[in-house]
Amino acid sequence: MTLSLDRELLYPDSDGQPMADNTLQFRWIVLIKENLDLLFADQPDIFVAGDLLWYPVEGHPEIRVAPDALVAFGRPKGERGSYQQWKEDNIAPQVVFEILSPGNRLKEMLKKQEFYHDYGVEEYYIYDPDRNDLHGLLRTGEGLRAIEEIQNWTSPRLGIRFVLTATTLELYRPDGRPFLSFLELEERAEQAEQRAEQERQRAEQEHQRAKQADQRAEQEHQRAEQERQRAERLAAKLRALGIDPES
Repeated sequence: MTLSLDRELLYPDSDGQPMADNTLQFRWIVLIKENLDLLFADQPDIFVAGDLLWYPVEGHPEIRVAPDALVAFGRPKGERGSYQQWKEDNIAPQVVFEILSPGNRLKEMLKKQEFYHDYGVEEYYIYDPDRNDLHGLLRTGEGLRAIEEIQNWTSPRLGIRFVLTATTLELYRPDGRPFLSFLELEERAEQAEQRAEQERQRAEQEHQRAKQADQRAEQEHQRAEQERQRAERLAAKLRALGIDPES
């Protein structure tokens, strides 16, 4: 009797390594992961994760890597301790991101590139925020190959655009909206609320002005009616005295 591989082997949810080496690297990982979540929030079959161990081969827990961010098309959203590919319809994450820190070594990056090449990643993006340096690789018939012109590059899978300025990397959604931090999103939400409140107040002021104009018009109408009634009473008195009010 043969036990299943899952019973014989453990696939740890952690490799014991920190998610990031410093605040800058952490900020970029969160920025990319959370904005990808927002981008695909209404698509239930696109899974986005950050710093999640990916096991591509059943029975080999030693073969693993934890991309800083990954996107798997064709897989449902939901919580996972790790991405065990054989439990995911054998779908490999199609897009991965790595954010470099000063502690990253060339040997480590080459090893990851080889891993992504071997196990089916379609797009691989590497950004070094300290040096403001961006590289991308795209799968061709020959495997992962460098994207020669990364400036203004649009990801075939994600639809996002990469713009490298003199000081930083800017990422844009397909509709042109930029990737924003939680703080920036909160500030924009507050500004939108303030604008909405100002519009409400302006609309209320317009309503009050219109209401006051209606009240003035009604008052004028009442005064005119009172004048008409007074004129009719005077005319009646004149006629009672035998005087023609029209003469």
